[in-house]
Amino acid sequence: MKILGLIPARGGSKGIPNKNRKVLNGKPLLQYTIEAALGSKLLNKVVFSSEDETLIKLAKSLGAEVPFVRPSNLSNDNSGTLEVVQHAIKKLKENGNDFDAVCLLQVTNPFRTSELIDKAIKKFEISGTDTLLSVLKVPHEYNPHWTFKVSESGYLKLATGENRIIKRRQDLPDAYHRDGAIYLVKTDIVLNQNTLYGKTISYIESNSKLHINIDTAKDWEKAVEMAKKLYL
Repeated sequence: MKILGLIPARGGSKGIPNKNRKVLNGKPLLQYTIEAALGSKLLNKVVFSSEDETLIKLAKSLGAEVPFVRPSNLSNDNSGTLEVVQHAIKKLKENGNDFDAVCLLQVTNPFRTSELIDKAIKKFEISGTDTLLSVLKVPHEYNPHWTFKVSESGYLKLATGENRIIKRRQDLPDAYHRDGAIYLVKTDIVLNQNTLYGKTISYIESNSKLHINIDTAKDWEKAVEMAKKLYL
């Protein structure tokens, strides 16, 4: 498969000002993701999408391609990731660059590795699914078989709809949540079905020790401590 590595990052950020170029352990945040993408052996092209000239200049200096400037209407707080991905695919297609799938790599997950990206691509190709997501296992106390919602009568009932509670932790089936590090999706699904998911979804489990999704100042502090341990 011909796969596009797409790294989106806009200039604005409410939680952490200038987050995407803020220096984390000696490197701008976006550098971690660009380096991981460029280190992949299976991505055919690595493209950076942004409206911000400072970020664009930085991304180019780090080796990412920036063949277009993202329009401002796709760069505000209400802009959806789907529309950003669609825009990138269409702009590249206009220049004769067609891809079978896109690998979305968000800057806010800086510690994913090139090896994980390639492992995900290999599994995606073998699976034949519309989408592959990187995931982490849900702790047993938050397993959907042990969570409740309120019924119309005001009583708790199992969120799964089951009538009986699984008693032992050991009997709980594994459950997973998206960790946001990798989204792999076929381009025809993105363009024709207006979704990043499709009907069939495979997965790859990430390393929980490398997981951080930087959104708040507290997340940044955690990322700083993680980086110190990971890059001694």
